[in-house]
Amino acid sequence: MTRDEAQGWLVQMLLEKVREDQYPSSTQLDFIEQSIPTPMIPEYLGVLMEKVAGDRYPSLSLLGRLQRVAAALPAYEQQGD
Repeated sequence: MTRDEAQGWLVQMLLEKVREDQYPSSTQLDFIEQSIPTPMIPEYLGVLMEKVAGDRYPSLSLLGRLQRVAAALPAYEQQGD
């Protein structure tokens, strides 16, 4: 197993726990953000969006995380001609 594979496994396992928890652990979210491979960022954003959209009064912590992760993405994708 490579380092990237191990980090991918850790992030995937934590993402599943975060999906299942009504109020995910900020420690688990921190681990995800410290270890997440770039290709998994859209999945993580999706999980955060689901949490925020599914809560009548979303936590400021989740909103802040969503904002920070989204801000780190490219502003737009250039379309090929």
